[in-house]
Amino acid sequence: MKNVNVIKHPLVLHNLTRLRDKRTGSQEFRRVLSEIAALMLYEATRSFAVVPVSVTTPLARTSGVRLKREVVLVPVLRAGLGMLDSILQLIPHARVGFIGLKREESTLQATTYHKSLPPDLSRFEVVLIDPMLATGGSAVAAMDLLAELGVRQVRMVNLVAAPEGIRRVHTHYPDLPIFTAAIDRKLNEKGYILPGLGDAGDRLFGV
Repeated sequence: MKNVNVIKHPLVLHNLTRLRDKRTGSQEFRRVLSEIAALMLYEATRSFAVVPVSVTTPLARTSGVRLKREVVLVPVLRAGLGMLDSILQLIPHARVGFIGLKREESTLQATTYHKSLPPDLSRFEVVLIDPMLATGGSAVAAMDLLAELGVRQVRMVNLVAAPEGIRRVHTHYPDLPIFTAAIDRKLNEKGYILPGLGDAGDRLFGV
């Protein structure tokens, strides 16, 4: 699929298998989710723009680079929180925004209950973080909020995606790069990904 990057790194696939296992408890699920998020971020940020700079080492002057734009991490509450800490360890200078979305089980539509985002996102590299891309409703709702604030550079990072969700997102935002560890088979009648890994938020927080 265009603009979909499936990360096939052995450590990503190994950790994803552990997350899929129903025997994996909440404590291990949190730890493994954090590990896999850091691994995936390396791939998702590979195309970040940089500008040349000069720097003085203890011995000499040399050239280097810095990121061209500031970075904003936007986890979708609540499951996206499980991926945030390890990503912040890699990009400690990043700003953090939050989008809270709840899916209505009867209609599968996403409704917003919280948003806290920097104004004028046009000057930032934005990383939208959500472990699951199922129906695509939450991703589209999140992108709508980001678009209102002028986002230009955004990429989405998730663990598992359904084909239906990818198609829906790219119907609305065809240029959005999606980085995922797996494209699963399909959605079931309740809008859950098959085979998936269950409800990531429930497994993450034990609720």
